[in-house]
Amino acid sequence: MSLDSVRDELARLAPDLSIIDDGRSTATVLEAADVHGVVPDQIAKTLCVDVGGRVVLVVMAGTARLDNKRAREALGGKPRFLGPEAVMAVTSHPVGGVCPFGLPAPLPVYCDESLRAFEEIIPAAGSITASVRMTPQRLVELTDGVWVYVRQDRG
Repeated sequence: MSLDSVRDELARLAPDLSIIDDGRSTATVLEAADVHGVVPDQIAKTLCVDVGGRVVLVVMAGTARLDNKRAREALGGKPRFLGPEAVMAVTSHPVGGVCPFGLPAPLPVYCDESLRAFEEIIPAAGSITASVRMTPQRLVELTDGVWVYVRQDRG
């Protein structure tokens, strides 16, 4: 089970972090923000994209949108979103619970600068009801992530 793989990895790498799962849906940014009592951008959504045959994860603030030109430059090719079945196959997590932890095989993780606006962010934890609180820098450290600027500017 996906939640178990996240729990196992975090217990090994970051035993001080606790998974939060009270059974309420956190599958969408707005649901997660409501459950955790935070602004939507504190929800760290994880996008699973194919870049020229290479699958990568992009973690960004909840309401941020991927800018194709910036993503192409930062990731080395045009990003194409994977469908739900492909996401599950690659991450073992369902859409709405995708996170960069507990993966069956390592994937490159890119963290958008939009996350740095917050002292605390909340990524999913492998299921549509589970999350974990951490700092943006801790997310980067735990995932060997790379900071990038791939979001669209708000107009």
